Amino acid sequence: MPEFFYLISLYLYNKLNRLLMDPINIIIGINVIALFGANIPGAKKGIRSVVSQSIEKPKTYLQTLPPSLATLSLVLLILSIFQIGALDYTQNLFNIRVIALVVYLVFSWIQIWAYKSLGDNYSQNILLLKNHSLVTKGPFKIIRHPQYIAQIIGDLSVAVAVMSYIVLPIALLEIPFIIMRASLEEKMLSKHFGDSFTKYKKSSGFMFPFIG
Repeated sequence: MPEFFYLISLYLYNKLNRLLMDPINIIIGINVIALFGANIPGAKKGIRSVVSQSIEKPKTYLQTLPPSLATLSLVLLILSIFQIGALDYTQNLFNIRVIALVVYLVFSWIQIWAYKSLGDNYSQNILLLKNHSLVTKGPFKIIRHPQYIAQIIGDLSVAVAVMSYIVLPIALLEIPFIIMRASLEEKMLSKHFGDSFTKYKKSSGFMFPFIG
């Protein structure tokens, strides 16, 4: 038994030592902590919206499945930062990892920007609040679902940055469900805001500028 604990301790020590020597993983770890802190107000607001009065909240698996996959992706990312479920880092892949890191950092904060731009309309659920307003400012000025495209690109790029073969499949699995969730939200917004949403739709893209 003592030998077993020794081997476990040695394994964890080697993983931690490799983490401390890898600057990309260190930056990603710091960013995860910073994102968590930046999103606390939004998360509290999203939880409050669940118990507040809403005028429409469809019963669908899209309410819970995409957020659950996003949470699973985050947990697996944390493991991958410690190189659990990740490929070996070779020097010839370093430049690719750096590019993926930059993309991840940019889009992870675009997602926070989108959440903050939603203001009181932000919710972790697909719903319309009693005093819901159509948000067309910030990143929403050019695309209608910046938070979703930021999540897709962010998850894919960070999987490459940490060379994770456990994060990448989840990131790919998220894509169709995120698109379906965004489409459902559009139907609700179109029904509620009518001509205002139609006009907004003509001047913006679905997830990419000028497309959709």
